[in-house]
Amino acid sequence: MYIYLHKIVLYVLKTFKMNIENAQAQMRKGVLEYCILSILNNGEAYPSDIMQMLKDAKLIVVEGTLYPLLTRLKNAGLLDYRWEESHSGPPRKYYRLTENGVRFMNELDQTWRELADAVAFTTKKSKS
Repeated sequence: MYIYLHKIVLYVLKTFKMNIENAQAQMRKGVLEYCILSILNNGEAYPSDIMQMLKDAKLIVVEGTLYPLLTRLKNAGLLDYRWEESHSGPPRKYYRLTENGVRFMNELDQTWRELADAVAFTTKKSKS
């Protein structure tokens, strides 16, 4: 009986951990696009610089996630890029917001503030 209960407890803990990790991953994915656009709202950037800024913010992103996202944002007309020759390798692609990207970013800023306020309101603990 003990072994059976032990297996059940381990299963529940493993399932809970997987659900938490999935929820955390989904939350991060949900804000990743906004964070990338925010970084580029401060000026053009090279993808490795974007990844470093995200890493510094504890949003770990790998190239396999970043590059398709940059391509999708570019195809949506929110980003553009320019090539710059490099002294130590191939040319580098620097991304920047387009005019549509700036407008979209301004709308996202407003949406984010409203969402952050709503989340803060609904998750605050009452002090009793």
